[in-house]
Amino acid sequence: MKIIKLRDDYIKLGQALKAAGLVSSGVEAKEVIQDGLVTVNDETDTRRGRKLYAGDIVEFDGERLKIED
Repeated sequence: MKIIKLRDDYIKLGQALKAAGLVSSGVEAKEVIQDGLVTVNDETDTRRGRKLYAGDIVEFDGERLKIED
């Protein structure tokens, strides 16, 4: 499981995927999110701008990300 450390109160879903290296660009992040390939806390979310807070778990392509303070 990869860890994403928050610099602010939250990080957007697309930014988190890119920061973790799971996608190579914002365009790719948009595509995989809109295609329903990403889950947040075990629920599919198609909003690229979804705000993630400490404790959230993101899953994509067999990889899990944990958002921490």
